[in-house]
Amino acid sequence: MNHHPIGDNDPERELFARLEAQLNSSAMGGEILDLGKARAARTTPHDLVQDSVYQPTTTPGHVPTVSPRRLSEGRAAWVRSSGRAVRTAVTHDHTRKAARLVARHGLFTLYGGGIVARRAWEGRTASRYERMMRTAEAAGQHDVAMEWEMRAAAFRSARHQRRMDLVMAPQRLAKSAVAGTLAGSGFLLLLGIALAIAEHNIAEVVAPTMTLIEVVRWIVVVASIVWGPLVAFGPWFAMLGLWNVGRKRGAAPAWAMPANQRSTDGEPITPSIVVTSLRDLGIAPLRTAIRDMGDAGAGMLGPIRIAGCGVEVDATLPSGVSTEEVLKRRRKLAENLGRHEHEVFLTIPQAARTVRMWIADSGALDEPIGPSALVTDPEMVADLHGGRAPWGQDLRGDLVLLSLWQRHLLITGLSNQGKTASLRALALWAAMDPSVELRIGDLKGVGDWAMFQGLATLLIQGPTDEDVIAITEMLEELVAEMERRIALLKASGATDGITPEMSRKDPRFRPIIAVVDEAQAAFMCPAKGEDGRPYGGTKATSRYFMAVRKIHNQGRALNITLWEGTQDPTNENLPKLVREGAHIRASLVVGTEEQARMAIGDKAVDGGAAPHKLRQGLDKGTVVVAGDGVKLAPGQAATTIRTNFIAGQDATAIADRIKSRRETVTTLTAVQDTVQVDPLADIAAVLDEGPRTRTQVVLLRLAQHNPGVYGQWAFPDLKQVLEACGAAPHKSDGQMVIARAKVLEALAQRTTDTANGDFE
Repeated sequence: MNHHPIGDNDPERELFARLEAQLNSSAMGGEILDLGKARAARTTPHDLVQDSVYQPTTTPGHVPTVSPRRLSEGRAAWVRSSGRAVRTAVTHDHTRKAARLVARHGLFTLYGGGIVARRAWEGRTASRYERMMRTAEAAGQHDVAMEWEMRAAAFRSARHQRRMDLVMAPQRLAKSAVAGTLAGSGFLLLLGIALAIAEHNIAEVVAPTMTLIEVVRWIVVVASIVWGPLVAFGPWFAMLGLWNVGRKRGAAPAWAMPANQRSTDGEPITPSIVVTSLRDLGIAPLRTAIRDMGDAGAGMLGPIRIAGCGVEVDATLPSGVSTEEVLKRRRKLAENLGRHEHEVFLTIPQAARTVRMWIADSGALDEPIGPSALVTDPEMVADLHGGRAPWGQDLRGDLVLLSLWQRHLLITGLSNQGKTASLRALALWAAMDPSVELRIGDLKGVGDWAMFQGLATLLIQGPTDEDVIAITEMLEELVAEMERRIALLKASGATDGITPEMSRKDPRFRPIIAVVDEAQAAFMCPAKGEDGRPYGGTKATSRYFMAVRKIHNQGRALNITLWEGTQDPTNENLPKLVREGAHIRASLVVGTEEQARMAIGDKAVDGGAAPHKLRQGLDKGTVVVAGDGVKLAPGQAATTIRTNFIAGQDATAIADRIKSRRETVTTLTAVQDTVQVDPLADIAAVLDEGPRTRTQVVLLRLAQHNPGVYGQWAFPDLKQVLEACGAAPHKSDGQMVIARAKVLEALAQRTTDTANGDFE
């Protein structure tokens, strides 16, 4: 046992001894300690003026002792509490900030010294030229390497000449010093003589020399005064300069920088960021080549150009690194650049071994684009033959115009991503051309195309098998129309097919655009006809499939085109022959790379197009387009377009505006629907007020009046109707004309005969 004597002037030790005594007495069966009284005594406030006097409760002569176990536990508790306090202080945020601050500014000075030393070394040696030569050789630019080698040779020659001049410098300096001293002394002597003559004082002869000596003395005095502080503070000013160089370059490591500078997300794209991102892609040959380049890879990059809401830069890869390896690592490259995957687009330009990177400003692609020109420009007109449809903006922010003349179109993607709205916008623009005839089949049937009532000659809406049958018959009717046009072309002797001029003026060759939305339902339809042939399917017996194939094969040359919109493409609901028959292939977001290849083709995907990388729900209306209908840069296989969204209400307003400008047509709901027409009455309705009207004018007006019935009429059809009623066309001034009086007389006679019951 360790005994601790109690001093009268040591209250703390006295209290400790008292507690020890109480513990010992309790252990030996002595007095029991009342904890309640002890707590009350402990909570009793002490006298702040005079120390309390503690009276021991032990019996006289008893020496209190403390258990070693109690002492060790107390020491352990003190150590633990002290450790926690130290750990809290060390790990506190203020401590970390202070440590980073000290490390950052110290490293600024250290790295600044390295930067200055490197600049001095490069300024005195040919290391810069050698670095540029290695960079050019690594990039395969041998002509550039030769140019830098010539510059290095010129630098070495000039440096040698400077060194030879330094060897001769002492001799030249000595000669110059002697000559300067003699010349200066003579000048001062002449000046003194002039002053002596002027002042009539012989002592003035040495006055200029003494003045010069006095100036030298003061220079020495000033230098001796300044030299001490300069020596004392000069190193500190030098360190301050090095610190400033390091600070401007941000030379400290990222962990030492402030929190707002440690994050690279969204920061501007610089050459060093691009090169570092490429280096860290995990491609060993690329990393090695960048490390071996003297300029750390900067020679790989072309100029960084502002392109819309982002920047564009070309990177020429070193030998041994393929563009495919970089394309496969798009996500990692985007993360290295501090961007999300959807904010980086990679394409393969025309130059060999080059990857073109378009890097969006952080968050820019989440901002909506403006409304469509169809909505904002009420005076817009369209010309399908030579014009281009406004569809949206590319990633550079440029307006995208689509050429639709004699081009089949396919647009696909997942459900509810803007497919119908994108397709409908093109159809609305085409309807602005009065020479265009639209035939529309909507297998969704929820009214997305209802505004084309009065614009389309045929409008089928509904998701049932009966609607698929009607749409199939619509396409089969177009196949029959193709055959009729082939016969008409042969009879006309045309050698260049249907030219734009023929398409505009001759209603028999007017453009016909067939639109089938949700076409996957047609391919998956199980219905069969009376002959046992299925309407759906992908085999040669499928009526819908074969009609589509025939239109794809010959429709373009005969001015008949097919636009299809499909959903979630597979080989079953979008056969290969059908998707490859489209001239323009567009894809919204799809689920997999395999679907992306189905939608826009292998070449586009291999060239960097990635509709499967778009974000479902967030990139609605964004399409990746491949084909010849949109202008592409040389070597580019596809482009990404953010289409203008036209809501249903706006689409209805646009359709109403179009109807007010062109003749409203009678819209049928199925091919087999028949409308009772009166050819003679229709002919009378389109005749001029004058006595005669040319037959060609009558045919054109009839086709505009009712394209579904008269669109294919030729002169023999018109002649047959008029001869039957005694109003046959005749020649006048060398042209076939129709006499208005004869037609009206035939109508009146028919009315009389009908009233008298003289009809079969």
